[in-house]
Amino acid sequence: MAKLVILMVLCILPAIAIAARRPMIGKNTMVVKGSTYCDICKFGFETAESSYFIPGATVKLVCKDRKTMEETYTAETKSDRKGNYKFVVHEDHKDEMCDVMLVKSSDKSCPKISPGREQSRVILNHYNGIASQVRHANNMGFEKEVSDVFCSELIKKYQVDEDEV
Repeated sequence: MAKLVILMVLCILPAIAIAARRPMIGKNTMVVKGSTYCDICKFGFETAESSYFIPGATVKLVCKDRKTMEETYTAETKSDRKGNYKFVVHEDHKDEMCDVMLVKSSDKSCPKISPGREQSRVILNHYNGIASQVRHANNMGFEKEVSDVFCSELIKKYQVDEDEV
C-alpha cells in the first residue's frame, strides 16, 4: 500500500508542477504576438541586409471604444532577446479598436520610430472567423537617425527611389 501511495505521488507531483508553469489560456483568452526591428537604411520595410530585431523595446497595447474613443484596456511589455513581444489578454474586446504601438527603443543607435510602421491593428474578439486564439500583429520598426554607408548599394538592389528614403 505504501508503495502505491509513493508511486501515485511521484506521478502526480510532476504533472501538477508542469500544469502550474503553463499560463492559463481560457476560452476568452487571446495572445497577441509581434516583433520589433531596426531599419538601418530607412526603407520602411524589413530586409535581411538592412534590418535587425531589437530586444528590450517597449510596446503598448491599447483598446478603445469605437464610439467614445475612450481607452478601455491598456497593457505594456518589452520585446525579448529576439525582438519578439507577447500580450496575454483575458477578455473579449468585442467591438473595440485595439492597436499595438511602439513606445520606446532600447537601442540607442536606432531610436526613431519609423513613420507608417509604428502601430498595428489587432482584432481581439472571437466573433470574426479567426479560429486561433493567437493574433499576429505586423512587425513594427524603429530607424537610425542617419542611414549606414552601405545603404546606397542596397537601394540599387531593392530599386527604392532615393526620394522615398
